[in-house]
Amino acid sequence: MTKSLTSLWLNNLRRVGKAQQAQGRKLFKSLLTTAARTPLAKSVKPAKVAKTLRTATLKTVKAVMPPGIKTAKQRRKAAAAPARPAATLLPALPGSWKKSFFSQPGTGLAPARRMMYWLYLPSGVCKAPLPLVVMLHGCKQTATDFAASTRMNQLAERKGFAVLYPQQSAAADANRCWHWYRRTTQQGHGDVSLIAEMIKQVGARNRLDTTRTYVAGLSAGAGLATILALRHPQLIAAAGLHSAPVFGTSDSPMSGFQAMQQGAGVHHRDAVSEFTDSKLHFPGMPVMLIQGKSDSVVRRVNADHLSAQFSIVDAPWITSTHPVVRSYAGRSSGRSPRHAYKTTTYYAGRKPMLVKCEIDGLGHAWSGGEGSLDYSAPEGPDATLLLWAFFSGQQRQQSAPVVM
Repeated sequence: MTKSLTSLWLNNLRRVGKAQQAQGRKLFKSLLTTAARTPLAKSVKPAKVAKTLRTATLKTVKAVMPPGIKTAKQRRKAAAAPARPAATLLPALPGSWKKSFFSQPGTGLAPARRMMYWLYLPSGVCKAPLPLVVMLHGCKQTATDFAASTRMNQLAERKGFAVLYPQQSAAADANRCWHWYRRTTQQGHGDVSLIAEMIKQVGARNRLDTTRTYVAGLSAGAGLATILALRHPQLIAAAGLHSAPVFGTSDSPMSGFQAMQQGAGVHHRDAVSEFTDSKLHFPGMPVMLIQGKSDSVVRRVNADHLSAQFSIVDAPWITSTHPVVRSYAGRSSGRSPRHAYKTTTYYAGRKPMLVKCEIDGLGHAWSGGEGSLDYSAPEGPDATLLLWAFFSGQQRQQSAPVVM
């Protein structure tokens, strides 16, 4: 097992020249950040050897190069424009955009916890309670990064819903990654229980519609969104998972990385078997999966396995024997260029229950987002708009259907 994982890791490290593999290595290192003090990290010696070899090779190349000749990396750095802070990319909207903190008191041996969040409330007076979309950022992102990248606030202002952005602290993880790969997190503890209580408090304070609370996330945020939706189905009406890892088949950063690259094999079905137990009365979970076909960080096999997992969980509600498949052509010119994409939809009556959206040419990035930010691709389709179109037709189901 160790030899196969080491071989996989070294193969990815050898693809130094590919930009997508560079993203993969960065995210993998971020997963190992919190495990750096454990014995597991000590066994990962091949990476150090590979890093040493690359460093030595680079020094040798620099030593033999004639003066005045710059490497490609140096030219790219010289030509690159300074990155704009995400906060400057957030437009001035008429609604309310505020930073707050949610605190959860300690119980027994569990310490008190505190998490920062941002909340956007659209302008205008609305007699009816507003829906809420919870947005969970990816690794190396903040709440403001994610808001600027997805442009969800702009859509919230137009459509009339609130947006909540919990933010992972740098103290919990140096790269602000959510720990979706941990067993305790998958069981609903840690960040999952904290965010669930945060949602309840924010909803009560702002008189939001508790039957129309939705969760969406990117990458590690999508992994956490899956767990939040499955562990709190009475709280979450629907989930949107962009570039999400398969659920419930990892227990460490290493096995999490393996799942991101290879999926979970046959084990993905076993991971959701508990939700089919009639004693749990699981109320079903409408879900939209968005996956780039060129994503080499969280590969498309994860979307296939997640689709299979939710088809099992939502089987009592899915009424269509065969999915409806729709294809959309891409366009490279005009005001809104986009990649070609395909949707596969299973229905519960007339409502979409399970949608898988696969996008040609998209890597590990939010589709149709702010192109000047990392993990955000300017070409469509617009994932933000796709998700809201899916969410807006969903309302929390109160009870499981009667199986005849």
